[in-house]
Amino acid sequence: MSTIFLLETYAKRLRLPAIKRVYKEMAHDATERQIPYEEFLLALLEQEVQQRDANQIASRIKHARFPSMKTLDQYEFSAIPSLNKPKLLQLARCEYIEKAENIMFIGNSGTGKTHLSTALGKEACHHGYSVQFWTAAKICNELMEAQSQKRILQLEKQWLKTDLIILDEVGFVPLSKTGAELLFQFCAARYEKGSIIITSNLEFADWTQIFKDEQMTAALVDRLTHRAHIFAMNGDSYRFKQSIQRS
Repeated sequence: MSTIFLLETYAKRLRLPAIKRVYKEMAHDATERQIPYEEFLLALLEQEVQQRDANQIASRIKHARFPSMKTLDQYEFSAIPSLNKPKLLQLARCEYIEKAENIMFIGNSGTGKTHLSTALGKEACHHGYSVQFWTAAKICNELMEAQSQKRILQLEKQWLKTDLIILDEVGFVPLSKTGAELLFQFCAARYEKGSIIITSNLEFADWTQIFKDEQMTAALVDRLTHRAHIFAMNGDSYRFKQSIQRS
């Protein structure tokens, strides 16, 4: 058998697609530049590692199910001058996840709360953390369905293994009493165990509209805001300004 055939066969069996793809070009370059064997082997292995890292990042992003791909670079911080940009850039390093801290974006609709939460979630994927994106209404429906099928504990254990949960549009859609109670239980279960990013168009004082019960609301807000990074997103509609600029 030829050397090339064996190289490609072994690369396939060992699941080294990057090496299989680039070894010919890199071998030619190594010969031309008289690169030592060790450096050539290191360069090949680096190609494989980089490809695997990229594949893992792509897999985490796909599993997160973000509504769209947003980055911090795409956000127009000038739209809300009071927003603490240095703090957000610091949070993008994801140290808050290691500390099981929360992030909360509270304010008007259209100010980019979902954009920023998605951008931070994407950064977490790049840093090796598992992420899941949910709207409050959708996660409540999922929890109620799990409860009816008597698999709520199984589902909660599964989600506790996720490093970062993003709950978008809390308060945007009215929740049923059961849904609100299950959402409370879910958030309480993650208290000091896993990070949550929450976006809401309601101030904390108005969260009784969501959870119906003042005592439960106070208990939840207390847990969520303990060791949390809270950003007031008050200003004109970010989406509206973008629409005007495009027109």
